[in-house]
Amino acid sequence: MSKYTIGIDFGSLSARAVLVDTADGRQLGESVMNYPHAVISERLPATGEALPPDWALQAPSDYLECLEFVIRGAIADAKIDKNDIIGIGIDFTTCTVLPILADGTPLAALDEFRTNPHAYVKLWKHHGATKYADAMTAAAKARGESFLDCCGGKVDSEWLFPKLWQVLEESPEVYNAADGFIEAGEWVTMMLTGRRVRGYVYSAIKAHYIEEEGGYPSEEYFASLNEGLRHVVRDKLDAPMVRIGELAGYVTAEAAERFGLPEGIAVAAPLPDAHSSAISLGLANDGDLCSIMGTSTCNLLVSHQRKIVDGICGVIKESVLPGYYGYEAGLCCVGDLFAWAEKNCTSPEYVREAEERGMPMIKLLVEKAAKKAPGESGIVALGWFNGNRNLLVDPTRSGMMVGMTLATRPEDIFRALIESTAFGIRNILEAIEGAGVQVGRFIAAGGIARKDPFTMQLYADILGRKIHIATTAQACALSGAITSASVAGAEKGGYNSLPEAIAHMASSTDRVYTPDPDASAIYDKLYAEYMTLHDYFGRGENDVMRRLRNISN
Repeated sequence: MSKYTIGIDFGSLSARAVLVDTADGRQLGESVMNYPHAVISERLPATGEALPPDWALQAPSDYLECLEFVIRGAIADAKIDKNDIIGIGIDFTTCTVLPILADGTPLAALDEFRTNPHAYVKLWKHHGATKYADAMTAAAKARGESFLDCCGGKVDSEWLFPKLWQVLEESPEVYNAADGFIEAGEWVTMMLTGRRVRGYVYSAIKAHYIEEEGGYPSEEYFASLNEGLRHVVRDKLDAPMVRIGELAGYVTAEAAERFGLPEGIAVAAPLPDAHSSAISLGLANDGDLCSIMGTSTCNLLVSHQRKIVDGICGVIKESVLPGYYGYEAGLCCVGDLFAWAEKNCTSPEYVREAEERGMPMIKLLVEKAAKKAPGESGIVALGWFNGNRNLLVDPTRSGMMVGMTLATRPEDIFRALIESTAFGIRNILEAIEGAGVQVGRFIAAGGIARKDPFTMQLYADILGRKIHIATTAQACALSGAITSASVAGAEKGGYNSLPEAIAHMASSTDRVYTPDPDASAIYDKLYAEYMTLHDYFGRGENDVMRRLRNISN
């Protein structure tokens, strides 16, 4: 009798579930739901209060509403008996964190805190904690803290402790009322199992947990920031730690009734979204790299070597796959950047054409951009519209274009923005290789990889590398299904180890984009210009972007 598992991927704007057959990983059902409140970045819904610049919040209630919808929807889509489901696994964008009471109740759900923005979820791209991240970096350098080596030499405002420090400084009543702060992926897992756990990978990649050096940074370091943070790990984060492919718990009777699941099925350790994808994409050799292309792009490379690479998110033991060091680096604005162009870089003429042809504007822009030759527009862009995650690690960087004229068309701008994201990835890969780490097979997954041949060929031309495309459009969710099959066990219809589950259920690749030498030669010239702009505006020679941001704020 067939058995099934469910993987659920919580992204920046939506949750999506896949229901798969444990025998071979075939996807039988799928369901997607957008968060009702989306990203709260301008005004707090409870009060209408304007939020400061660079804030990005979410409502935790949205996650549970989506969880129920996508579970029931995937089961209905697959047309299977839910009692044949043996496990479920969660991944979530990170660091996306919320304050809770001991029983898991979010502070945002309490009357006394519903009007306080610090009680809500701080989404990964919340950059309101930038000054705290910068202060953490300065203090760590002054003290000679070794954890900086594992996170590219700089603390990012997207990570855990800058956000917690911001809450302590700006809303001590929220900080003190919270029995804990928890990653959203851990919280959803807690809602399923009734058990709070700490995901090893969340701690390792976003909270400076270095196992070989004893764990989190010292209490003395945290006290040097603010005495109130001295016991932040003990008082706000303490929970049993679970690793990739380990059991987090079992679905409770209450959760089973609410979300439409069988009671008692296995729940796998929660994982960060992009980091989980290596499981379903079959990374297995030194230098294998996967790139998850969506709202942002995250690149994960596995290697048995540990090298220090300045400016990347980190190199952490077993943060991507057991037995390997995981290297993480990426761009915090990709799909968001293309959506911005779709909305803002058009004209009434283009709107009419899209309507007459019955096609989305973004497809029209792609079609027109594809008719241009490399370098034809004469434009080079810096796509830092949401700051620069790597290698500058600076949310105050902003976007720009050089070379526009009165002849510039919307598709020229759109193509330059796509090129800028590929240049950004090339810069990252060259930094990794420059540190002595091999970059080998490149596997791309996500909506852009599957749906946009033009962009993927452009990437191959700019990177000068073959790009293999995964057959699954839901690599992260599929990984949750695979890990849950491994923790359910063979007796239930799953597997007794994660490698065994991967061998049977991982996605294959079904197409390869090969660089065009002529296009690559032109892009080499454009990349040189990109790097001139990158260093001039990003390395401190001209700090106009930060000055403009300060004036705006």
